[in-house]
Amino acid sequence: MGVYIFNVHTSGGYEMMKAAAEATKKTSLTLGINKPLILGVTLLTSINQEILEKEIGIKKGLEEQVVHLAKLAKTAGLDGVVASSWEIKKIRKTCGEDFVILTPGIRPAGKSSDDQKRVMTPQEAIKLGADFLVIGRPIRNAANPVQAAKEILSEMEGN
Repeated sequence: MGVYIFNVHTSGGYEMMKAAAEATKKTSLTLGINKPLILGVTLLTSINQEILEKEIGIKKGLEEQVVHLAKLAKTAGLDGVVASSWEIKKIRKTCGEDFVILTPGIRPAGKSSDDQKRVMTPQEAIKLGADFLVIGRPIRNAANPVQAAKEILSEMEGN
């Protein structure tokens, strides 16, 4: 089984991300396989401005920090980022349309946000331009996960 996407943390810095990108490219060429997408995790969707400042010690605005990390990831050679749907527009404007955005914190309309602080519905995230969605607990914790997945797909299609 091959790997299509993997992530590294942007907080590891430019050199770490650049090394990951270069090693992945080199290894993929050596093995004759398709290079997986490498995405940089920006800020977890369970983090809000208060946590960013008081617990992590970063005084920048949350969106400003996410965009800063996205630019750093792009400069280091990553294919995209993991970021909340709230930052999609700014990331697209800053990093371009081809920069991949995978968005966690996706919750169907009317469902619990759990511990997530920056959530959005699947339909809203797609409309904003998310390339990939992470929809975990709303499916995993459902009484009927298959039915939950079908309902989410229907919601994504606008039905």
